[in-house]
Amino acid sequence: MTGSDSSDLWYADGLRFECSRCGDCCRGPGYVWVSAGESDRLAEHLDLTSDRFARRFLRTVSGRLALIDNPAGDCVFWDNGCTVYAARPTQCRTFPFWSQNLAHPGSWDRTVRACPGAGEGRLYNRDEIERLRLGRGRTTAEGDDG
Repeated sequence: MTGSDSSDLWYADGLRFECSRCGDCCRGPGYVWVSAGESDRLAEHLDLTSDRFARRFLRTVSGRLALIDNPAGDCVFWDNGCTVYAARPTQCRTFPFWSQNLAHPGSWDRTVRACPGAGEGRLYNRDEIERLRLGRGRTTAEGDDG
């Protein structure tokens, strides 16, 4: 937080989200940023060495690691569903509770219009939202085992 009391947050009463696994956040232009630890976790999940995983699935963009895109421009792990869901990167685990989506109510409204699960389903309380915004934890989907 930025020095204000957490009760001053516009989402202090919580926000609703239930991942529908529609894949809208996995398809189209953008970057899925990964840390070295996430890369290792994905490599292990795919039963690959870290080096082989990196050569096959990673690129460097402005000095940061990102997953490559598939030929359609979607996340390389999108195939009518996330093929690495249990090991998905933090960016994916915490969507839509990213700082830019929580900056102000208008940002959240744009997220709700773009994502069928935002504004629906489970109510995440302020503390859960703050943990997710900081990259800790994960959102869940119905039947989520990962």
